[in-house]
Amino acid sequence: MRSASGMRTIAFDTWCMNGFVRNNGVYVYAAKLLEQLREIAPQHGVEVAPYVCAAADNDANLLPAGPNFQPRETALLRWSRLWRFGGAWALAATQKADLFFRPHSTTLDFGGSVPSVVTIHDAIPRRMRLPSRRITATLRFCISSAARFSRAIITVSQHSKEDLVELYGVPESKVFVVYNGCDLSIFNPVAPDRQHLSSLLSRLGISGPYILHHGAIKPNKNLKRLIQAYRRLRDSNRNLGLQLVLAGPLDRGCAEVLATASIGPIRPVVTGPLDIHDLALLIKGASLAVFPSLYEGFCLPMIEAMACCIPVIAANGSCMPEISGGVLRYFNPESVDEMSACIEDALENGELRRELADRGRAWASRFNWRRCAEETLGVLKRQLGEE
Repeated sequence: MRSASGMRTIAFDTWCMNGFVRNNGVYVYAAKLLEQLREIAPQHGVEVAPYVCAAADNDANLLPAGPNFQPRETALLRWSRLWRFGGAWALAATQKADLFFRPHSTTLDFGGSVPSVVTIHDAIPRRMRLPSRRITATLRFCISSAARFSRAIITVSQHSKEDLVELYGVPESKVFVVYNGCDLSIFNPVAPDRQHLSSLLSRLGISGPYILHHGAIKPNKNLKRLIQAYRRLRDSNRNLGLQLVLAGPLDRGCAEVLATASIGPIRPVVTGPLDIHDLALLIKGASLAVFPSLYEGFCLPMIEAMACCIPVIAANGSCMPEISGGVLRYFNPESVDEMSACIEDALENGELRRELADRGRAWASRFNWRRCAEETLGVLKRQLGEE
């Protein structure tokens, strides 16, 4: 699949830009990366060829062709399972792409004539028990296949790299750490429009100051304990009348969290997925953001909250201190008491709040999608023998 000018061509798998993935982290990663690759490909002498399908609800369709950026139409993207379990690999091989890049590990690679690079974001299926055995087994198989057959692996934190080396036996030299970016044009310290914020809060049923968690509602986020910590705080300190807001799509395994949220008189607000501009507005209006995850590959929502210059506290495990630069206040995510005490301290200590907000904003400013795309393209070109 050489370009007309003879440049090396990198086929880009856009499966995770389908509409049903739109509010998840892998969608944001693929969409932002592809948007930036479209801009920088001419400077690097390669052609980026994202697969698109006019008949599919896939946001890669929105990016027009440009210099060194040539979308390739394929009807296969209409059938998700066919695409993921052999169709994409066969297409790339048939078209003789020079390299096949997959921004997520659920599209299988069976090896062969077309070298591939894959982004494996985390090892959650091996580190945590997921709600469905079938889904767990499928994800484990996909990651194992990706680790085995890909020429190189990109991952999003040093912690995830160490897990991949340990759990899948891949050599360290095969795994490259490229941190995610953050859209600082949206997530930034610019004060929110008070009228728009008031209208949003009214629409969501938020009636006063609030503590926020945003991100998909799924088991690794540890939101059941967050709800328990919030209730414990409200019971012990009745002067703190803040609401707890959980913003984000309902993922597999959300039933236990929703059941916990529905018990008793003190109930969190569960917003469901939000438009990105509404999300940024909601973040900027929060008194505190809390990220109690048991395991993350990167935790982009944490960086987004830090970039908005609000106080942020987080779990002390997995990649959380690494990605946040050690500038936050941390707690044991398995201790409801410790989480509750950390929330209370951050709400009542004005000096700590200012420190968390300022240090968080300064650290988050280093994450941008252009840098992520440049470093990713550097890895891809190395596999083509061009660097």
